[in-house]
Amino acid sequence: MVLQDGLDLITMEALEAQPPGLAPIPAVRAAIALARARFTAADRDRFRETTALTLAVPEIRARALDEFARTLDIFAAGLARRSGRQPGEVAVRALAGAIFGVITATTLPTLEDGPPEIEDLFIAIDAGLAQLEAGLPL
Repeated sequence: MVLQDGLDLITMEALEAQPPGLAPIPAVRAAIALARARFTAADRDRFRETTALTLAVPEIRARALDEFARTLDIFAAGLARRSGRQPGEVAVRALAGAIFGVITATTLPTLEDGPPEIEDLFIAIDAGLAQLEAGLPL
């Protein structure tokens, strides 16, 4: 699923490379920006191919949703390491889930017309995370 590919962009190395004092959401945004800068033409092609397959093949879409839970665990572990907390703590899981929720909510609408351009996803994810970072004001 695009969501999975989008989350792959936030590598644990990029997240863990952020300064220790940087709050979690700004650290995630910086990790995404770092991944965005490193995205190659080949990465963009692979992204388009996997997104198209995920949209077209129900079994792949179902597998991507399964992978979502595993990735959430890995992401929570990365956030926990940054904060000195345990990955299973409610606060850590809630923040990881909120970040994943923002990524889901901001990227799924771009899929309605088929595989989006990766730049559009990066822009949507960053805008959503900025909204989360601001406390979700309306």
